[in-house]
Amino acid sequence: MTSASLPEPSAEPIRWGVLATGKIAHSFARDLALVPGGRLAAVGSRRPEAATSFAAEHGDDQTRAHGSYAGLVADPDVDVVYVATPHALHPDDVRLALEAGKHVLCEKPVALRERDAAAIIDLARERGLFFMEAMWTACHPVVRELIDVLATGRFGTPRQVQAELGFRVDAPPEDRLLAPELGGGALLDMGIYPLTFAHLVLGEAEQLTATAGLASSGIDLDIAIAGRYAGGAVAALGASMSSWSSRRAAIATDEGRIEVGAQFHHPDEAVFTPHGPAGPRPEERVVLTGREPVIGRGYGNEIAEVQRCLREGLTESPLVPHAQTLTIMRQMDDLRAQVGVAYPGD
Repeated sequence: MTSASLPEPSAEPIRWGVLATGKIAHSFARDLALVPGGRLAAVGSRRPEAATSFAAEHGDDQTRAHGSYAGLVADPDVDVVYVATPHALHPDDVRLALEAGKHVLCEKPVALRERDAAAIIDLARERGLFFMEAMWTACHPVVRELIDVLATGRFGTPRQVQAELGFRVDAPPEDRLLAPELGGGALLDMGIYPLTFAHLVLGEAEQLTATAGLASSGIDLDIAIAGRYAGGAVAALGASMSSWSSRRAAIATDEGRIEVGAQFHHPDEAVFTPHGPAGPRPEERVVLTGREPVIGRGYGNEIAEVQRCLREGLTESPLVPHAQTLTIMRQMDDLRAQVGVAYPGD
């Protein structure tokens, strides 16, 4: 099914609307300015002054500021909407944009639970509109090159994956990272990255088992996940809101070891070191830095992928397919149930 409501592929830019004006929206807009073929056409906020300030900082003299999300999605000069609200608000905000005929890139996770994510994707398919979860890691040049090279067998067969992401969160209880009604907790905000990384490297998990430390509000502050994958490969994954993790990942293969970091979800490089009976052979190491430049912090590569898909008439990205989004969402539903984390509406 082809996409709708887009300019013909030409010199005309893809016109972006940004829904919400929080921290990640600012990071996104800074990278959007670096991506050829796209421009910030409009921004929407529930606070008109926030929309005006955002447009002045990141837009041009034609960027429109809307004092409501409804105004943003109704803007005829917007082709695709980037949804940057907290997790729990994504379904309603995405639905608003889709029902207005706009293509959507939605921050991760796209919902608090798999059934809500599935409903969003079903609506996008019904409307013939593009929809993608903003999993920038899957679009990152270093990660893409790593996955491609692993598929060739050049580095051997992956047998173990380790990945952890965490930092200390010092915030009031009503902060989106800590509030149950907003989908707070380490798993959905941080754990989605190691789960996705392991999925990209090893494929869909056959079994995931978790243990967690919970806050008095019932959200998970720390979570450790053990996974089993096809062929007996395993993973040790972690996320934390109470401590400073390494934010690194490693892949052990039958031929050596790959270190990914320092921020594995948007790394500068991945380094493979062959091993043999006498130990590691650092003189033969291979450094992957991506086959294309990293645009800005890496959100730019995600933006470029969306624009490529829209210009080619796709309604789904092969880098972040709907099936992958739903698989990871389903995994997080099961892991939350294992550790006893429940959100309103479960």
